[in-house]
Amino acid sequence: MKNLEKKLYYLVNGITFYRLIAAPFLLVLIFTKQLDLFKWLLAFSFFTDAIDGYLARKYKVVSVMGSRLDSIADDMTIFVAIVGLFVWHLGFIRQAYIWILLLLLLFLIQLTLALIRYKKPTSFHTYLAKIAAVFQALFLILAFFLSSPSRPLFYVTIALTALDIIEETIMVMMLPKWQADVKSLYHVFRPRQGLKRSK
Repeated sequence: MKNLEKKLYYLVNGITFYRLIAAPFLLVLIFTKQLDLFKWLLAFSFFTDAIDGYLARKYKVVSVMGSRLDSIADDMTIFVAIVGLFVWHLGFIRQAYIWILLLLLLFLIQLTLALIRYKKPTSFHTYLAKIAAVFQALFLILAFFLSSPSRPLFYVTIALTALDIIEETIMVMMLPKWQADVKSLYHVFRPRQGLKRSK
């Protein structure tokens, strides 16, 4: 049984590690203007993000290291996709730059607070983050398969991502110690409510 768990652990982290390796290669594809190969490999990277998280939860091989690797791999995949938008859809970026800058500002505030409080980035993996990630993946993948990015999908993605960052910022301010896989603000409040009832 332990051998099976070990194999599954390496499999899940191997899938995550693939995204880390794929990100620099995707950057090369962007700057060599190989859109056809880039869009399919980007879609595969987003697909592996869904797979490794599902396998980790299903087979209970979640770890702090795996959680942190997953967060880094997610950020790198998103970063590469945004670089792709600048190269192939610069006109869209110019029209939507205010929203993108606002999102970046919210992210930098959250990251700065986390680094001050925990000395490292968060890895909450909230429900809202997962929903936002689905819409981010849909928007970014379709942006390279369609002639131009979908504006309605863009605004929904921006709204969900902003709400996710705001929720995580509040969680950073409330949680004194770094924790992985805290599902929502409700899960932060719930233990405190239980303590109050027991007094």
